[in-house]
Amino acid sequence: MNQKEPIIHVGILSATEIEFILNGTFTTSNGKTYSRKQKAEYRDGKVLFDGESVAEIIFESTDADSSFDLIDVVIGINFHWERKENQRFKGALKIIVEDEKITAINRIGVEDYLSSVISSEMNATASDELLKAHAVISRSWLLCPLQEPRTKNQDKTTDYKLPTTNYILKWYERDAHTHFDVCADDHCQRYQGITRASTVAVEKAIEATRGEVLWYEGEICDARYSKSCGGISETFENCWAPEHYPYLTKVIDNPTEPEGFELDLTVEANAEKWIRQSPEAFCNTTDKKVLEQVLNNYDQETTDFYRWKVENTQAEISELVKRRSGFDFGEIIDLIPVKRGESGRLIEMKIVGTKQTIIVGKELEIRKWLSNSHLYSSAFVVDKSDIVDGIPQHFTLTGAGWGHGVGLCQIGAAVMGEKGYPYNEILLHYFRGAELKKMY
Repeated sequence: MNQKEPIIHVGILSATEIEFILNGTFTTSNGKTYSRKQKAEYRDGKVLFDGESVAEIIFESTDADSSFDLIDVVIGINFHWERKENQRFKGALKIIVEDEKITAINRIGVEDYLSSVISSEMNATASDELLKAHAVISRSWLLCPLQEPRTKNQDKTTDYKLPTTNYILKWYERDAHTHFDVCADDHCQRYQGITRASTVAVEKAIEATRGEVLWYEGEICDARYSKSCGGISETFENCWAPEHYPYLTKVIDNPTEPEGFELDLTVEANAEKWIRQSPEAFCNTTDKKVLEQVLNNYDQETTDFYRWKVENTQAEISELVKRRSGFDFGEIIDLIPVKRGESGRLIEMKIVGTKQTIIVGKELEIRKWLSNSHLYSSAFVVDKSDIVDGIPQHFTLTGAGWGHGVGLCQIGAAVMGEKGYPYNEILLHYFRGAELKKMY
């Protein structure tokens, strides 16, 4: 067991040219010192900086209070809130060559990293118990793939084109990063340095749980989380690799089972009733005070979390699916559920067009094909209307939840915190059978 806080490497920004500001004095391995505004470029397979071409360069701060700014960092990559902003970081700055660009990497201790993640993933003014719960799951998620021996899934994007040409099954694991441990965007965990103002409460939550992780049968848990499960959480294998984790299974996000529902949502009729109604659940809330705990300003641009609707004309949906999938379906005749997971999320869906029919999965690929960024979730039912010569002219998707729905439900956990649940009970509500363990 490691009794020392790990140091990690976080990939922040890749570009052919990176501008940065050194707030304080920083030294490099050749003994030179730098401060203020600087620029590095990709040139002929090397990092060009201060007139010299090197394989990589590391800027180490000489003062604990020093920081550095990266200019025009892209956040929300491929999501509907994508934008650029300047960000400030503690720790060391490393610049390397990667894929004919240069990449800026932040080398930092786990606990300082968590201070930013919690303030980036949610509002730093959230309840103490929610902050502590999120500190534990963020720490667990980070350290899980770094533990030795690595028995977890190797990080990768898996793309299986099954034997028939009309069947595509694809899922996205944690990004496969060769030169750093984790990226800084939603594809890993949001990490925006000290740009998002932390609070005394965040620092206390991190210190109160220092080194604490979720633990299951001798390993750190792969502690997944999403914004809103929609009332029931999803199992790991329905979203990613076909591997079962007992602590990432179906959880009803309510103290008792909601009445009037059959909760085997793998059955289409049960899923349809569940999605079209609004059952009681921790994450079924419109309380602005609670939502503000979980959602930063750009997340609050989304106003419907628990249940939502998306409408498309025939022209819109046929163009959208063609552009996002790369397949020309012609006009879309139908979107048919093939397989649903425990939360009602579609794991496989059949798209029927006038030119071809394809079954697509898993949940994120379905969401990608049906949205300009990512559909809120794949827990949806389809209504067709204005049918002309067998071709619907209008599609309405009625859906539940936001995100993959596996593990902790952030909005549900925020409600639990407001109701007075301690952080350990919040965690063990979502991660059944796990325990809390102090690693350092």
